Parts: sequence; C-alpha cells; structure tokens
Amino acid sequence: MTAFRISPAVADAFPDTLIALVTATGLRGHEPWPDTTAALEGLEQQLADDSWQPADESDPRIEAWHTAYRSFGTNPRRIRPSVDALGRRLAKKGTLPRINPAVDSYNSVSVHHGLPAGAFDLAHVTGDVDIRYADGSEKFTPLGEPDTIENPKPGEIIYADTTGVLTRHWNHRDAHRTRVTEDSTHVAFVLETLHATRDGHLLKMAAEELQGLLIPHAEQTAVHYLSPAQPQAAT
Repeated sequence: MTAFRISPAVADAFPDTLIALVTATGLRGHEPWPDTTAALEGLEQQLADDSWQPADESDPRIEAWHTAYRSFGTNPRRIRPSVDALGRRLAKKGTLPRINPAVDSYNSVSVHHGLPAGAFDLAHVTGDVDIRYADGSEKFTPLGEPDTIENPKPGEIIYADTTGVLTRHWNHRDAHRTRVTEDSTHVAFVLETLHATRDGHLLKMAAEELQGLLIPHAEQTAVHYLSPAQPQAAT
C-alpha cells in the first residue's frame, strides 16, 4: 500500500490546495476504451465548432499555477504547468495526443476542466509519495529520456518517493520510471487545484469523470482527497 502525503511546508504555503487521488487496480490497458475515445473526439469537435476553448494563462485556474511556479523560482512561460501546455497544444493543433487509454483518459479530463492531472504506475513506486520542497540532492529522469538525470532546484515543489523524483515543478513533467503504459495494472491518478474554495466542485466533477472512464476497464477504483486538513491518503 502506497501513501501520498502533502508536506507541512507545502500545506502552509498553499493552504487551499485540494488533490484528488483516483486509484485503479486490475486495469486493462490493451482493450478498446470507447468512452475515452469519444471524450477526446468530443473536445476536439467542440474546439473545431468554436463552442469551447481550453483554459489559457488568463484563466484563474491556470493563473494560480503560474503564480505558484514563480513562488518556487520556476518561469511558468518557459516551463509550463501540464494543463497549460496541454491546452496550448490542443488550441494550436486542434487535436490531443493519443498515448494509451489510461493517459488519454486523464488528459481529456485535465483539459476539459482546466486542472493539472498526472498518473503513476504504482508497481514502480517505492515506498510512500511526498509532495514536498526539493533539497537539491534528488534525482529525476524525465519521461521519454531514460538516460537523462536532472537535479531539481532546492525549493522546487516535487512529488518524490524513496528512490527519487516522480514529478518536477509540482506538475510540469512526470518521471520515466513511473510512467503509465498499456501494461500498467495498478495506477494512481492525481488531479489538483490550488483554490479548493473556488474550484473544489470542479475537481470533484473531474475526479468522478475520470473514475467513470476507468470503471469499465478496471477491477476496482476509488477516489481519495488530500488537503492541508487531510494531508495523507493510502492507495
């Protein structure tokens, strides 16, 4: 069992944080996921029809993450929050990437609701996961770059287990080691907001939407919430 924790320092700095932890066991990534395909195509069609636009950096949901990034020394226009980068890609190209069903599912939910999302293959997570400030000694291997090793800057917010860093710049990029593939069967998905008072209802809708996409292709799913008042949850 893997626990996810918000460190006291991060909770103090971002007291209105709310994170949804959506877990799935017995995931079947090699079968068709028609609801996920429909969700992706639906967003692309709405964009083409000009009936919907992804949130951009003028949106309060994205603006909050830009402010957070600057607070720990990251330039959010050079190193963008994941949802910002994904929305910009969709707006520019008119399509979302197709990676695999599980990743496509959280990408569609992320861009639909304007909330950062990510996922970890729990088979490759060691120990518990802490959302904390980096001290500069940690190692990170970026997704798709298995031979690259980076060191997060001291003070940068990271997800980290007992082996190393799982995400840099809070939610900019995931690690190669814990990437989700078609073979992943036990996965923890995360959705995040820094303003639960304003956007907590959106986060809960997004978590329910993601869980709905997972249920037909998993033996079991669950949703837990992390906040400064409830800083730990077990998968």
